[in-house]
Amino acid sequence: MNDSPGWASPGSAPSDGQETGIPRPSSPVDGSGPVGQWSPEQPPPGQWSPPSAPGGGPGAPPPPPHRGGGMPPGAGWGGPPMAAKPGVIPLRPLGVGEILDGAVSTMRRHWRTVLGVSLTVSVITEIVVLLVQRYLLPEPASIDPDAVGAEALRQAGDSMRSQLISDAPATLLAMIATLFTTSVLTVVISRSVLGRGVTLSEAFSEARPRLLPLLGLTLLLSLMSAAIMAAGLLPGMLLGGAAGLALTLAGFLPALVVTLWLMVRFTLAAPALMLERQPILTALRRSAKLVKGSWWRTFGILALTYLLVIVLTLIIAVPLGIIALSVDSEGLSEFLNSSQPDLGWPFLIITGVGEVIISTLTYPFTAGVMALLYIDQRIRREALDLELARAAGVPGYDAPRS
Repeated sequence: MNDSPGWASPGSAPSDGQETGIPRPSSPVDGSGPVGQWSPEQPPPGQWSPPSAPGGGPGAPPPPPHRGGGMPPGAGWGGPPMAAKPGVIPLRPLGVGEILDGAVSTMRRHWRTVLGVSLTVSVITEIVVLLVQRYLLPEPASIDPDAVGAEALRQAGDSMRSQLISDAPATLLAMIATLFTTSVLTVVISRSVLGRGVTLSEAFSEARPRLLPLLGLTLLLSLMSAAIMAAGLLPGMLLGGAAGLALTLAGFLPALVVTLWLMVRFTLAAPALMLERQPILTALRRSAKLVKGSWWRTFGILALTYLLVIVLTLIIAVPLGIIALSVDSEGLSEFLNSSQPDLGWPFLIITGVGEVIISTLTYPFTAGVMALLYIDQRIRREALDLELARAAGVPGYDAPRS
């Protein structure tokens, strides 16, 4: 028996042709089709005790399963609904705090696997970025603080282009690092929901077939965002002058709003692609369907998540940046004199250590929030909590009878 639990979207099968053995209930929850399923897996002998019949016999029928998520057998009236919790989250619709806590709990419970992935990827990425910045990138464009008028605009444009060129390698490497860690950590989180552990080799083995599709999804979303922003900014940039600057500013806000709307709409595509083994376009449609009607809630949770990431980044980066400038004496003196600092190896190494710490902690946290958002939306729309409870071997949840 395949040891890894699988996912399937409502009314569809995994695209790679593998048989998952997922039962298909005939009664949909939302009227759109059969309920999505987690591939049930028999619990190890002795892990869970089957419910006993009244009077001590084992043959009593289980309580009728609930529909719509949130109220398992035996739940009472009044107060918050009771829910089974075999893993890091209760099997019912989740609150914002439970999603964030579930991501942190996964890092705590499976820290060897989670930190093993994120730390390794962060160290390799930061070493490559440091070497590229030190030896391959051109010197940043110089700026004359006394320049005015057209010369000041020209220098600002040169400085912006230089900054984009300098940031491009780090952005590309960060995207690849995020891609790899997201793929592996999504598998870890899907197991942690069931209360099961997974080794690094098992997680990578399960995630490896989905790396190329996930790369394609990431590139597609990146190109989509770049095209929308270019459509908003390029006309003003080509026009130039004061009128061009005004047109650029006028096009920036609409382009930003459309990009933000699409990115939130498709934010669950990566978990759907990983866990349902769907092709790229199907994963985008799945995300749009799951987010529909919950765009503002999804946006709020993502905004809170990235706000926490920014706070953590500042807490770590600011003190280490001050230490790095203090150790690199020439950089500190030039920095205090408001000139363009020529930063040496001490500064790069210390700030690089800070980047590794930040990435090691934030990669699994953001991946956890994305995966748990996906699970929460499927619980709310497709009663996935029933199948998760059956897969985890929770007493009172029998597999559907054929």
